[in-house]
Amino acid sequence: MSKYERLSSGIEGLDEVLEGGFPAGQAYLARGGPGCGKTTLGWHFLTTNLDDGTPRLFISLGESMEQLRRNGAASGFPVDAVHVLDLSPNADFFVQNQGYDIFAAAQVEQGPLTERIVEQVSALKPQRVFIDSMTQLRYLATDAYQFRQQVVGFLRFLLHQGATVLFTSEGSQEAPDEDLQFISDGILTLQMQEEGRHVQVSKLRGGTFRKGLHSMRICDRGLVVFPHLVAVEDPVATAAPRLCPAGIPEIDELLSGGIETGTVTIISGPSGVGKTTLGLQFIKEAAGRGDRSVVYLFEEAVDTLLNRCEGINIPVRAMVNRGTLAIFKVDPLLYSPDEFAHQVRLEVEKAGTQLIMIDSVLGYKLSFKEDDLIRNIHGLCQYLKGRGVTTILTNEVESITGDFKATELGVSYLADNIIFLRYLEMRGQMRRAIGVLKKRLSDFEKTLREFEISRYGIKVGRPLTQLRGILSGVPEFIKSHENEP
Repeated sequence: MSKYERLSSGIEGLDEVLEGGFPAGQAYLARGGPGCGKTTLGWHFLTTNLDDGTPRLFISLGESMEQLRRNGAASGFPVDAVHVLDLSPNADFFVQNQGYDIFAAAQVEQGPLTERIVEQVSALKPQRVFIDSMTQLRYLATDAYQFRQQVVGFLRFLLHQGATVLFTSEGSQEAPDEDLQFISDGILTLQMQEEGRHVQVSKLRGGTFRKGLHSMRICDRGLVVFPHLVAVEDPVATAAPRLCPAGIPEIDELLSGGIETGTVTIISGPSGVGKTTLGLQFIKEAAGRGDRSVVYLFEEAVDTLLNRCEGINIPVRAMVNRGTLAIFKVDPLLYSPDEFAHQVRLEVEKAGTQLIMIDSVLGYKLSFKEDDLIRNIHGLCQYLKGRGVTTILTNEVESITGDFKATELGVSYLADNIIFLRYLEMRGQMRRAIGVLKKRLSDFEKTLREFEISRYGIKVGRPLTQLRGILSGVPEFIKSHENEP
Protein backbone atom coordinates (compact mmCIF):
# COMPACT_ATOMS: atom_id res chain seq x y z
CA MET A 1 0.00 0.00 0.00
CA SER A 2 1.09 3.56 -0.66
CA LYS A 3 2.30 5.47 2.37
CA TYR A 4 -0.18 8.21 1.61
CA GLU A 5 -3.20 6.05 0.85
CA ARG A 6 -6.13 6.72 3.16
CA LEU A 7 -8.29 3.99 4.66
CA SER A 8 -11.85 4.81 5.58
CA SER A 9 -12.75 4.58 9.25
CA GLY A 10 -16.18 3.32 8.21
CA ILE A 11 -17.82 6.48 9.61
CA GLU A 12 -18.49 9.22 7.08
CA GLY A 13 -18.28 12.07 9.58
CA LEU A 14 -15.08 10.73 11.12
CA ASP A 15 -13.49 10.39 7.69
CA GLU A 16 -14.27 14.07 7.21
CA VAL A 17 -12.53 14.91 10.49
CA LEU A 18 -9.58 12.75 9.35
CA GLU A 19 -9.72 14.47 5.96
CA GLY A 20 -10.06 11.21 4.07
CA GLY A 21 -9.43 8.51 6.65
CA PHE A 22 -6.44 6.86 8.33
CA PRO A 23 -3.12 6.98 6.45
CA ALA A 24 -2.49 3.31 5.66
CA GLY A 25 0.23 1.18 7.21
CA GLN A 26 0.28 2.84 10.63
CA ALA A 27 -1.05 2.22 14.15
CA TYR A 28 -3.73 4.40 15.74
CA LEU A 29 -4.90 4.70 19.33
CA ALA A 30 -8.59 5.09 20.25
CA ARG A 31 -8.73 6.08 23.90
CA GLY A 32 -11.56 6.76 26.31
CA GLY A 33 -13.47 5.48 29.30
CA PRO A 34 -15.91 2.59 29.39
CA GLY A 35 -19.01 3.01 27.23
CA CYS A 36 -17.48 5.69 25.01
CA GLY A 37 -17.82 3.59 21.84
CA LYS A 38 -14.27 2.32 21.27
CA THR A 39 -15.31 -1.24 20.40
CA THR A 40 -18.07 0.07 18.13
CA LEU A 41 -15.47 2.21 16.37
CA GLY A 42 -13.42 -0.96 15.86
CA TRP A 43 -16.35 -2.75 14.23
CA HIS A 44 -16.80 0.17 11.85
CA PHE A 45 -13.10 0.09 10.98
CA LEU A 46 -13.10 -3.66 10.35
CA THR A 47 -16.33 -3.94 8.35
CA THR A 48 -16.03 -1.02 5.93
CA ASN A 49 -15.23 -1.64 2.23
CA LEU A 50 -15.54 -5.42 2.55
CA ASP A 51 -15.84 -5.66 -1.21
CA ASP A 52 -12.07 -5.30 -1.55
CA GLY A 53 -11.76 -8.87 -0.23
CA THR A 54 -8.93 -8.14 2.20
CA PRO A 55 -8.89 -10.10 5.49
CA ARG A 56 -9.85 -8.31 8.73
CA LEU A 57 -8.79 -9.39 12.21
CA PHE A 58 -10.29 -8.52 15.61
CA ILE A 59 -7.87 -9.36 18.47
CA SER A 60 -9.73 -9.39 21.76
CA LEU A 61 -7.85 -9.31 25.04
CA GLY A 62 -10.91 -8.68 27.17
CA GLU A 63 -14.32 -9.78 25.84
CA SER A 64 -15.04 -13.26 24.58
CA MET A 65 -15.69 -13.99 20.92
CA GLU A 66 -19.33 -14.80 21.68
CA GLN A 67 -19.91 -11.46 23.39
CA LEU A 68 -18.20 -9.52 20.64
CA ARG A 69 -20.11 -11.14 17.80
CA ARG A 70 -23.41 -10.86 19.63
CA ASN A 71 -22.98 -7.16 20.42
CA GLY A 72 -21.61 -6.36 16.98
CA ALA A 73 -24.47 -8.12 15.21
CA ALA A 74 -26.97 -6.23 17.38
CA SER A 75 -25.65 -2.99 15.86
CA GLY A 76 -25.97 -4.38 12.34
CA PHE A 77 -22.31 -5.09 11.63
CA PRO A 78 -21.51 -8.08 9.34
CA VAL A 79 -19.49 -9.76 12.09
CA ASP A 80 -19.12 -13.05 10.20
CA ALA A 81 -16.91 -11.28 7.66
CA VAL A 82 -14.31 -10.59 10.36
CA HIS A 83 -11.87 -13.08 11.87
CA VAL A 84 -11.84 -12.88 15.67
CA LEU A 85 -8.83 -13.99 17.70
CA ASP A 86 -10.13 -14.48 21.23
CA LEU A 87 -7.27 -14.07 23.72
CA SER A 88 -9.48 -13.23 26.67
CA PRO A 89 -9.15 -15.34 29.82
CA ASN A 90 -11.65 -18.21 29.97
CA ALA A 91 -13.06 -20.09 32.94
CA ASP A 92 -10.05 -22.43 33.03
CA PHE A 93 -7.78 -19.45 33.72
CA PHE A 94 -9.56 -18.86 37.03
CA VAL A 95 -9.83 -22.53 37.95
CA GLN A 96 -6.24 -23.45 37.06
CA ASN A 97 -4.73 -20.03 37.91
CA GLN A 98 -2.99 -19.89 34.54
CA GLY A 99 -0.86 -16.96 33.36
CA TYR A 100 0.57 -15.93 30.04
CA ASP A 101 2.98 -13.44 28.55
CA ILE A 102 3.39 -11.58 25.29
CA PHE A 103 6.80 -10.85 23.84
CA ALA A 104 8.32 -8.89 20.99
CA ALA A 105 7.97 -10.35 17.49
CA ALA A 106 11.52 -11.72 17.56
CA GLN A 107 10.71 -13.81 20.65
CA VAL A 108 7.60 -15.61 19.38
CA GLU A 109 8.65 -18.93 20.76
CA GLN A 110 8.56 -17.69 24.37
CA GLY A 111 4.82 -17.60 25.02
CA PRO A 112 1.65 -19.35 23.92
CA LEU A 113 -0.22 -16.07 23.57
CA THR A 114 2.38 -14.68 21.21
CA GLU A 115 2.38 -17.92 19.23
CA ARG A 116 -1.35 -17.66 18.64
CA ILE A 117 -1.05 -14.06 17.44
CA VAL A 118 1.85 -14.81 15.11
CA GLU A 119 0.17 -17.91 13.75
CA GLN A 120 -3.12 -16.12 13.01
CA VAL A 121 -1.56 -13.00 11.52
CA SER A 122 0.93 -14.96 9.41
CA ALA A 123 -1.84 -17.13 8.01
CA LEU A 124 -4.37 -14.34 7.32
CA LYS A 125 -2.14 -11.42 6.32
CA PRO A 126 -4.93 -9.04 7.47
CA GLN A 127 -5.01 -5.53 6.02
CA ARG A 128 -6.94 -4.17 9.00
CA VAL A 129 -6.37 -5.20 12.63
CA PHE A 130 -8.28 -3.99 15.65
CA ILE A 131 -6.95 -4.71 19.17
CA ASP A 132 -9.30 -4.31 22.13
CA SER A 133 -7.76 -3.39 24.44
CA MET A 134 -4.03 -2.84 24.64
CA THR A 135 -4.46 -1.86 28.29
CA GLN A 136 -4.86 -5.54 29.19
CA LEU A 137 -1.22 -6.18 28.29
CA ARG A 138 -0.13 -3.69 30.94
CA TYR A 139 -1.29 -6.07 33.63
CA LEU A 140 0.76 -8.91 32.14
CA ALA A 141 4.04 -6.95 32.09
CA THR A 142 6.39 -6.84 35.06
CA ASP A 143 7.07 -3.11 34.72
CA ALA A 144 6.39 -0.08 32.48
CA TYR A 145 9.54 -0.60 30.44
CA GLN A 146 8.64 -4.19 29.59
CA PHE A 147 5.10 -3.14 28.69
CA ARG A 148 6.32 -0.46 26.30
CA GLN A 149 8.80 -2.84 24.66
CA GLN A 150 6.12 -5.49 24.26
CA VAL A 151 3.66 -3.05 22.68
CA VAL A 152 6.28 -1.63 20.31
CA GLY A 153 7.29 -5.12 19.22
CA PHE A 154 3.67 -6.21 18.84
CA LEU A 155 2.76 -3.22 16.64
CA ARG A 156 5.93 -3.48 14.55
CA PHE A 157 5.17 -7.12 13.85
CA LEU A 158 1.63 -6.27 12.68
CA LEU A 159 2.77 -3.33 10.55
CA HIS A 160 5.53 -5.43 9.02
CA GLN A 161 2.85 -7.90 7.92
CA GLY A 162 1.16 -5.08 5.95
CA ALA A 163 -1.65 -4.24 8.40
CA THR A 164 -3.15 -0.92 9.39
CA VAL A 165 -3.81 -1.16 13.13
CA LEU A 166 -6.38 0.45 15.40
CA PHE A 167 -6.01 -0.32 19.10
CA THR A 168 -7.78 0.90 22.21
CA SER A 169 -6.76 1.94 25.70
CA GLU A 170 -8.67 2.75 28.86
CA GLY A 171 -6.48 5.44 30.35
CA SER A 172 -7.23 6.63 33.88
CA GLN A 173 -5.51 8.57 36.63
CA GLU A 174 -4.41 5.29 38.19
CA ALA A 175 -3.14 3.84 34.90
CA PRO A 176 -2.40 6.66 32.42
CA ASP A 177 -1.79 5.83 28.77
CA GLU A 178 0.74 8.53 27.81
CA ASP A 179 3.18 5.81 26.77
CA LEU A 180 0.68 4.44 24.25
CA GLN A 181 0.04 7.94 22.94
CA PHE A 182 3.75 8.40 22.18
CA ILE A 183 3.94 5.00 20.47
CA SER A 184 0.91 5.51 18.24
CA ASP A 185 0.84 7.27 14.87
CA GLY A 186 -2.50 8.87 15.61
CA ILE A 187 -4.75 9.52 18.60
CA LEU A 188 -8.55 9.60 18.77
CA THR A 189 -10.09 10.49 22.12
CA LEU A 190 -13.71 9.49 22.66
CA GLN A 191 -15.53 11.36 25.42
CA MET A 192 -18.87 10.85 27.13
CA GLN A 193 -19.92 13.87 29.19
CA GLU A 194 -23.12 15.30 30.57
CA GLU A 195 -23.54 17.62 27.56
CA GLY A 196 -23.06 14.75 25.09
CA ARG A 197 -20.52 12.55 23.30
CA HIS A 198 -17.52 13.90 21.42
CA VAL A 199 -14.52 12.69 19.47
CA GLN A 200 -11.26 14.57 19.09
CA VAL A 201 -8.23 13.83 16.92
CA SER A 202 -5.02 15.19 18.47
CA LYS A 203 -2.36 13.45 16.38
CA LEU A 204 -2.14 11.99 12.86
CA ARG A 205 1.26 11.25 11.38
CA GLY A 206 1.37 11.52 7.62
CA GLY A 207 -1.86 13.48 7.31
CA THR A 208 -3.86 16.54 8.30
CA PHE A 209 -7.06 16.53 10.32
CA ARG A 210 -9.80 18.84 11.55
CA LYS A 211 -9.06 20.03 15.07
CA GLY A 212 -11.45 20.44 17.98
CA LEU A 213 -14.24 18.47 19.62
CA HIS A 214 -16.78 16.99 17.22
CA SER A 215 -20.18 15.75 18.32
CA MET A 216 -20.82 12.03 18.23
CA ARG A 217 -23.83 9.82 18.81
CA ILE A 218 -24.25 6.08 19.32
CA CYS A 219 -27.38 4.77 17.62
CA ASP A 220 -28.75 1.48 16.30
CA ARG A 221 -26.35 1.61 13.35
CA GLY A 222 -23.24 2.30 15.42
CA LEU A 223 -21.37 5.59 15.69
CA VAL A 224 -22.32 8.78 13.89
CA VAL A 225 -19.93 11.75 13.94
CA PHE A 226 -20.98 15.33 13.22
CA PRO A 227 -17.92 17.43 12.31
CA HIS A 228 -17.72 21.14 12.90
CA LEU A 229 -18.77 23.06 9.84
CA VAL A 230 -15.95 24.63 7.88
CA ALA A 231 -16.72 27.68 5.77
CA VAL A 232 -15.47 26.91 2.26
CA GLU A 233 -16.53 29.47 -0.29
CA ASP A 234 -18.25 28.13 -3.40
CA PRO A 235 -17.23 30.49 -6.26
CA VAL A 236 -20.23 29.49 -8.35
CA ALA A 237 -22.73 30.10 -5.55
CA THR A 238 -21.25 33.41 -4.40
CA ALA A 239 -20.05 34.95 -7.66
CA ALA A 240 -23.06 37.13 -8.49
CA PRO A 241 -25.43 37.83 -5.58
CA ARG A 242 -28.93 38.85 -6.59
CA LEU A 243 -31.64 40.70 -4.74
CA CYS A 244 -34.30 38.86 -2.78
CA PRO A 245 -37.21 41.29 -2.50
CA ALA A 246 -39.89 41.05 0.15
CA GLY A 247 -42.61 41.62 -2.45
CA ILE A 248 -43.99 44.59 -0.49
CA PRO A 249 -42.98 47.83 -2.24
CA GLU A 250 -42.50 49.86 0.93
CA ILE A 251 -40.20 47.25 2.53
CA ASP A 252 -38.24 46.90 -0.69
CA GLU A 253 -37.84 50.69 -0.75
CA LEU A 254 -36.44 50.57 2.77
CA LEU A 255 -33.93 47.91 1.62
CA SER A 256 -33.08 49.47 -1.76
CA GLY A 257 -34.66 46.54 -3.53
CA GLY A 258 -34.36 43.71 -1.00
CA ILE A 259 -31.72 41.60 0.73
CA GLU A 260 -28.91 39.99 -1.26
CA THR A 261 -28.41 36.26 -1.71
CA GLY A 262 -25.67 34.79 0.43
CA THR A 263 -26.11 37.35 3.20
CA VAL A 264 -27.20 37.08 6.83
CA THR A 265 -30.24 39.13 7.85
CA ILE A 266 -31.32 39.64 11.46
CA ILE A 267 -34.95 40.60 12.01
CA SER A 268 -35.06 42.03 15.52
CA GLY A 269 -37.88 43.07 17.78
CA PRO A 270 -39.95 42.27 20.88
CA SER A 271 -42.31 39.33 21.24
CA GLY A 272 -45.32 39.29 18.93
CA VAL A 273 -44.23 42.22 16.79
CA GLY A 274 -44.14 40.21 13.55
CA LYS A 275 -40.55 38.98 13.11
CA THR A 276 -41.49 35.47 11.95
CA THR A 277 -44.21 36.84 9.67
CA LEU A 278 -41.76 39.21 7.99
CA GLY A 279 -39.28 36.37 7.50
CA LEU A 280 -41.99 34.23 5.93
CA GLN A 281 -42.82 37.08 3.56
CA PHE A 282 -39.32 36.85 2.12
CA ILE A 283 -39.77 33.07 1.88
CA LYS A 284 -43.08 33.52 0.08
CA GLU A 285 -41.36 35.61 -2.58
CA ALA A 286 -38.49 33.10 -2.82
CA ALA A 287 -41.03 30.33 -3.45
CA GLY A 288 -42.51 32.40 -6.27
CA ARG A 289 -39.08 32.41 -7.91
CA GLY A 290 -38.83 28.63 -7.48
CA ASP A 291 -36.24 28.79 -4.70
CA ARG A 292 -36.44 26.25 -1.88
CA SER A 293 -36.47 27.48 1.72
CA VAL A 294 -36.29 25.78 5.12
CA VAL A 295 -37.57 27.16 8.43
CA TYR A 296 -36.25 25.79 11.73
CA LEU A 297 -38.63 26.48 14.61
CA PHE A 298 -37.10 26.49 18.08
CA GLU A 299 -40.14 27.81 19.95
CA GLU A 300 -43.36 27.65 17.96
CA ALA A 301 -45.07 24.40 16.94
CA VAL A 302 -45.37 23.68 13.22
CA ASP A 303 -49.18 23.41 13.30
CA THR A 304 -49.43 26.73 15.13
CA LEU A 305 -47.34 28.41 12.46
CA LEU A 306 -49.35 26.85 9.63
CA ASN A 307 -52.66 27.90 11.15
CA ARG A 308 -51.43 31.41 11.88
CA CYS A 309 -50.15 31.92 8.33
CA GLU A 310 -53.48 30.88 6.86
CA GLY A 311 -55.04 33.85 8.61
CA ILE A 312 -52.62 36.44 7.20
CA ASN A 313 -52.54 35.48 3.52
CA ILE A 314 -49.18 33.65 3.51
CA PRO A 315 -49.81 30.28 1.78
CA VAL A 316 -47.33 28.24 3.82
CA ARG A 317 -49.22 24.95 3.40
CA ALA A 318 -49.24 25.34 -0.37
CA MET A 319 -45.51 26.04 -0.40
CA VAL A 320 -44.86 22.94 1.71
CA ASN A 321 -47.01 20.84 -0.62
CA ARG A 322 -45.15 22.13 -3.67
CA GLY A 323 -41.79 21.37 -2.08
CA THR A 324 -40.55 24.98 -2.09
CA LEU A 325 -40.66 25.10 1.73
CA ALA A 326 -39.85 22.68 4.54
CA ILE A 327 -40.54 23.39 8.20
CA PHE A 328 -38.82 21.56 11.05
CA LYS A 329 -39.47 21.81 14.76
CA VAL A 330 -36.21 21.44 16.69
CA ASP A 331 -36.85 19.65 19.97
CA PRO A 332 -35.08 21.25 22.95
CA LEU A 333 -31.93 19.52 24.27
CA LEU A 334 -32.27 16.67 21.76
CA TYR A 335 -29.40 17.67 19.49
CA SER A 336 -25.98 19.23 19.81
CA PRO A 337 -25.14 22.32 17.73
CA ASP A 338 -22.98 20.15 15.45
CA GLU A 339 -25.87 17.72 14.89
CA PHE A 340 -28.19 20.59 14.02
CA ALA A 341 -25.58 22.09 11.69
CA HIS A 342 -25.30 18.68 10.00
CA GLN A 343 -29.06 18.70 9.30
CA VAL A 344 -28.77 22.18 7.80
CA ARG A 345 -25.84 21.04 5.69
CA LEU A 346 -27.84 18.14 4.27
CA GLU A 347 -30.64 20.53 3.31
CA VAL A 348 -28.17 22.76 1.49
CA GLU A 349 -25.93 20.18 -0.19
CA LYS A 350 -28.47 17.42 -0.86
CA ALA A 351 -31.78 19.28 -1.28
CA GLY A 352 -30.43 22.48 -2.85
CA THR A 353 -31.99 24.84 -0.31
CA GLN A 354 -31.32 28.52 -1.06
CA LEU A 355 -32.84 30.24 1.99
CA ILE A 356 -32.62 29.20 5.66
CA MET A 357 -34.57 30.85 8.47
CA ILE A 358 -33.79 30.17 12.14
CA ASP A 359 -36.64 31.20 14.41
CA SER A 360 -35.25 32.28 16.83
CA VAL A 361 -31.68 32.98 17.99
CA LEU A 362 -32.78 32.87 21.62
CA GLY A 363 -34.56 29.56 21.02
CA TYR A 364 -31.39 28.26 19.34
CA LYS A 365 -29.37 29.19 22.42
CA LEU A 366 -31.80 27.57 24.87
CA SER A 367 -32.34 24.39 22.86
CA PHE A 368 -28.77 23.11 22.89
CA LYS A 369 -26.81 21.64 25.75
CA GLU A 370 -23.74 23.68 24.90
CA ASP A 371 -23.88 27.39 25.66
CA ASP A 372 -21.24 28.77 23.26
CA LEU A 373 -23.84 30.55 21.14
CA ILE A 374 -21.50 32.90 19.32
CA ARG A 375 -19.04 30.25 18.15
CA ASN A 376 -21.73 27.83 17.00
CA ILE A 377 -24.01 30.23 15.19
CA HIS A 378 -21.02 32.09 13.72
CA GLY A 379 -19.73 28.86 12.18
CA LEU A 380 -23.17 28.01 10.79
CA CYS A 381 -23.68 31.45 9.26
CA GLN A 382 -20.20 31.51 7.73
CA TYR A 383 -20.81 28.11 6.17
CA LEU A 384 -24.13 29.23 4.68
CA LYS A 385 -22.59 32.42 3.31
CA GLY A 386 -19.81 30.39 1.71
CA ARG A 387 -22.45 28.28 -0.05
CA GLY A 388 -24.33 31.35 -1.27
CA VAL A 389 -27.35 30.59 0.95
CA THR A 390 -29.47 33.47 2.23
CA THR A 391 -29.91 33.31 6.01
CA ILE A 392 -32.60 34.96 8.13
CA LEU A 393 -32.31 34.99 11.92
CA THR A 394 -35.13 36.27 14.09
CA ASN A 395 -33.92 37.85 17.31
CA GLU A 396 -36.14 38.74 20.24
CA VAL A 397 -35.39 41.73 22.45
CA GLU A 398 -36.91 42.02 25.90
CA SER A 399 -38.00 45.66 25.92
CA ILE A 400 -41.46 46.33 24.48
CA THR A 401 -40.91 50.07 24.10
CA GLY A 402 -37.98 52.32 24.96
CA ASP A 403 -34.31 51.44 25.52
CA PHE A 404 -33.76 50.55 21.87
CA LYS A 405 -31.44 47.61 21.25
CA ALA A 406 -30.84 45.90 17.92
CA THR A 407 -29.95 42.58 19.57
CA GLU A 408 -29.33 41.39 23.12
CA LEU A 409 -27.20 38.28 22.54
CA GLY A 410 -24.15 39.83 20.91
CA VAL A 411 -24.89 38.49 17.43
CA SER A 412 -25.39 41.73 15.53
CA TYR A 413 -21.84 41.58 14.14
CA LEU A 414 -22.90 38.46 12.15
CA ALA A 415 -25.47 40.39 10.18
CA ASP A 416 -25.07 41.89 6.75
CA ASN A 417 -28.56 43.34 7.19
CA ILE A 418 -30.48 44.30 10.33
CA ILE A 419 -34.21 44.97 10.08
CA PHE A 420 -35.90 46.04 13.32
CA LEU A 421 -39.53 46.11 14.33
CA ARG A 422 -40.77 48.27 17.22
CA TYR A 423 -43.93 48.86 19.18
CA LEU A 424 -45.13 52.46 19.37
CA GLU A 425 -47.67 54.07 21.68
CA MET A 426 -49.66 56.55 19.58
CA ARG A 427 -52.76 58.30 20.95
CA GLY A 428 -53.38 55.49 23.41
CA GLN A 429 -52.95 52.71 20.85
CA MET A 430 -50.18 50.16 20.40
CA ARG A 431 -48.79 50.42 16.88
CA ARG A 432 -45.80 48.91 15.07
CA ALA A 433 -42.93 50.43 13.09
CA ILE A 434 -40.26 48.97 10.81
CA GLY A 435 -36.81 50.30 9.97
CA VAL A 436 -33.42 49.23 8.67
CA LEU A 437 -30.39 49.67 10.89
CA LYS A 438 -27.69 48.11 8.72
CA LYS A 439 -27.18 47.00 5.14
CA ARG A 440 -23.65 46.03 4.23
CA LEU A 441 -23.86 45.73 0.43
CA SER A 442 -25.92 48.80 -0.48
CA ASP A 443 -27.50 51.96 0.82
CA PHE A 444 -30.90 51.88 2.56
CA GLU A 445 -33.70 54.20 3.54
CA LYS A 446 -33.06 55.88 6.91
CA THR A 447 -36.71 56.51 7.76
CA LEU A 448 -39.18 54.40 9.74
CA ARG A 449 -42.57 53.29 8.49
CA GLU A 450 -45.67 52.02 10.17
CA PHE A 451 -45.99 48.23 10.01
CA GLU A 452 -49.29 46.33 10.18
CA ILE A 453 -50.33 42.69 9.97
CA SER A 454 -53.90 41.94 8.91
CA ARG A 455 -55.85 39.09 7.36
CA TYR A 456 -54.70 40.43 3.99
CA GLY A 457 -51.04 40.16 4.92
CA ILE A 458 -48.38 42.73 5.77
CA LYS A 459 -49.09 46.39 5.12
CA VAL A 460 -46.43 49.09 5.41
CA GLY A 461 -47.19 52.81 5.38
CA ARG A 462 -45.37 55.94 4.28
CA PRO A 463 -42.29 57.18 6.16
CA LEU A 464 -43.14 58.51 9.63
CA THR A 465 -41.49 61.88 9.03
CA GLN A 466 -43.97 63.74 11.26
CA LEU A 467 -42.83 61.88 14.36
CA ARG A 468 -39.73 62.05 16.53
CA GLY A 469 -38.67 59.84 19.43
CA ILE A 470 -39.85 56.71 17.64
CA LEU A 471 -37.01 54.55 18.97
CA SER A 472 -37.95 55.53 22.51
CA GLY A 473 -41.33 53.88 21.95
CA VAL A 474 -43.26 57.05 22.78
CA PRO A 475 -43.10 59.24 19.68
CA GLU A 476 -44.09 62.89 19.52
CA PHE A 477 -45.69 64.65 16.60
CA ILE A 478 -43.63 67.43 15.03
CA LYS A 479 -45.49 70.68 14.32
CA SER A 480 -45.24 71.63 10.64
CA HIS A 481 -45.73 75.40 11.37
CA GLU A 482 -44.68 77.43 14.35
CA ASN A 483 -48.19 78.85 14.84
CA GLU A 484 -49.85 75.45 14.58
CA PRO A 485 -51.75 74.70 17.83
